[in-house]
Amino acid sequence: MDISAMEIIFTFIGGLGIFLYGIKQMGDGLQASAGDRLRNILNKFTSNPIMGVIAGMVVTILIQSSSGTTVITIGLVTAGFMTMRQAIGVVMGANIGTTVTAFIIGIDIGEYALPILALGAFLIFFIHKRKAKNIGMILFGFGALFYGLELMSGAVKPLAELDGFNEIMLNLSSNPILGVLAGTFLTVIIQSSSATIGILQGFYANDLISLHGALPVLLGDNIGTTITAVLAGLAGTLAAKRVALVHVLFNVIGAMVFLIILPLYQNIMEVFQRVFSLNPEMVIAFAHGTFNVTNTLIQLPFVFVLAWIVTKVIPGNDVNEQFRPRILDKNLIDRAPSFALQEAQDEIQSLGKMALSILESVNYEDEKSKKHVEEKHQVIENMYDNIRQYLTKISEKKLSANDAERMSVLFDVNSAVLK
Repeated sequence: MDISAMEIIFTFIGGLGIFLYGIKQMGDGLQASAGDRLRNILNKFTSNPIMGVIAGMVVTILIQSSSGTTVITIGLVTAGFMTMRQAIGVVMGANIGTTVTAFIIGIDIGEYALPILALGAFLIFFIHKRKAKNIGMILFGFGALFYGLELMSGAVKPLAELDGFNEIMLNLSSNPILGVLAGTFLTVIIQSSSATIGILQGFYANDLISLHGALPVLLGDNIGTTITAVLAGLAGTLAAKRVALVHVLFNVIGAMVFLIILPLYQNIMEVFQRVFSLNPEMVIAFAHGTFNVTNTLIQLPFVFVLAWIVTKVIPGNDVNEQFRPRILDKNLIDRAPSFALQEAQDEIQSLGKMALSILESVNYEDEKSKKHVEEKHQVIENMYDNIRQYLTKISEKKLSANDAERMSVLFDVNSAVLK
């Protein structure tokens, strides 16, 4: 391998590393700025599929990772704080939210990457206020993202002169299935659809791949990003496994639909490019956004169908679907503490029923029964913590003598159930 080939490889993988680190830093900064509210957003604002989509979008934009949002969602489902049907909407919203990174890349401000990166580093190291450091992390990540892209883009330019590489790109353009498989494989390896979309934007901007070849790769990127959810779901409850399968089905079905209408999809993107004078990176960003928004609009009315399919594929009764912790309304604490106490009492009754069900169903010789007991015990611990925190906040309010006595009893009963 000659020096120029080594230089191309090292520059590309170095740029990819800086790009991935930039996304992480930007996501961490946004997450820190938003406070510890991400799980609360997913926990509270998922009362119906549409709200779930919005919550998934917001959280994904904040953490810059659809995989991260899906993993958080699977964690909430595993803990019993969210049902599978609620989680489906979040997964759909996460797919839309992740397209924001592609649009950021499409802005094409690579020449300002280093000054932005330097400003971020200055805020992180020399300003001691937490808010300034968070902003510094966002700016540093933003600059690193574009600097990584510039390195990758510069590295791939010489590939246009290689006959072998051009032949590979021609094969991808002539065979959409190969393009989908290539995009899927690359994203499974890197475990970041944002990174593989960024690479695709660089290839298309440097005329290394045609739009007809790029679109199937983009569809494959969306399938490949489900690998993180699958890995997270394997160790989760029955509902968590179903959520992971929904994520896979959602993207595979969408990719199949768009492969069927690939010529129309390509024509629409070419019209977008002409009408709005889009640069190549923004064309891919619009293609990415169009796919995820359209796919969500198509499948959102069929949330219950998706839920039914995964229930048939992965059969069984999930513990957390039967005994799901209720969302205790914190607004009641300020407005009507006595009603808040009633909410806590109702939840303690559910906690007692869950504990009783363990005693009735436990069979230590049956591995399946033991696993169900472990799942129920995890839900009981989450319910206990939820109630304890809720009662603690109620105790800070001015209560009548009867309510104060009632609250003390509820504290004791809640603790006794866990013991």
